Amino acid sequence: MAKIIVKQVRSQINCPLTQKRTLEALGLKRLGQVVEHDANSAILGMVNKVKHLVSVEETK
Repeated sequence: MAKIIVKQVRSQINCPLTQKRTLEALGLKRLGQVVEHDANSAILGMVNKVKHLVSVEETK
């Protein structure tokens, strides 16, 4: 299965609570933090919800 690397690049300060919880569910707690996930539909849906706060790279 393909992997993706998700990095938080913008602050969550003025975001709605649902977006803050989505970042927390992805494992992102602070600015600049990087996590790696499998690229399944649940993770991709969460990334799409907070796409303005994160950057995503695909790995092999």
